[in-house]
Amino acid sequence: MEVFEKYLAGIDNPDHRERTEEVLAWVTNKFPNMEPLIKWNTPMFSDHGTFIIGFSTAKHHMSVSPEEKGIAYFADDITQAGYSATKGLFRIRWNEPINYELLKKMIEFNIQDKAEYTSFWR
Repeated sequence: MEVFEKYLAGIDNPDHRERTEEVLAWVTNKFPNMEPLIKWNTPMFSDHGTFIIGFSTAKHHMSVSPEEKGIAYFADDITQAGYSATKGLFRIRWNEPINYELLKKMIEFNIQDKAEYTSFWR
């Protein structure tokens, strides 16, 4: 989690900072073999040097990016969870519950789907 300290310190709203830290800690604890990174001022996780999932914060929500393939694959689950999405990310409003089961499935999907990838992005 040390890699995320500067990013977290830059989140002005203490509730948003705490929630972001909670999600990043959850990913770190649930998937200890992934590498936590900051790239393009964005917290993200990689596996064997390839991108798995990234997070960012905005005024009204936290964005989650499992890449376009992950958004497309889980489109129904994202909608069912009540989250809005674009082709590259979905948004969890600060007052919405975090669907950790969905995050887990997305991360597991990307780890498996990208097992043979040698580049960072798809």
